[in-house]
Amino acid sequence: MTELIDESELPTGFSYPREFIAFLNLGMTNLTPWWIPTGEMLQDRYSGLRGRFSERDLVPFAERQDNDDVACWDAQSGKVVVVHDFGDPRAPDRATFEDFFGWLRRAIEDLIAFHS
Repeated sequence: MTELIDESELPTGFSYPREFIAFLNLGMTNLTPWWIPTGEMLQDRYSGLRGRFSERDLVPFAERQDNDDVACWDAQSGKVVVVHDFGDPRAPDRATFEDFFGWLRRAIEDLIAFHS
């Protein structure tokens, strides 16, 4: 299985959604311009976000290769948010989705636009 953030490090009450796990099990980690980091790269991003967005419980799962946007679960709201990492943590989220599939639809649209 893909190396994700250890359950003991995740915000209380958060667990990875089953649809995300099913997606990973298909081997889908590259949706250029989005990609899904795992292992040490995911851990580094998670640690960085906890420091830069210390007022929020964000769990990252995807990054854009062409900017500093990061797709995360917001453990407080249960939604998926896209934040601009390394920017002002008080800035509005770049996008908000009800769930992983909402984000995935947008990521596929971004893939089509990126390759057009």
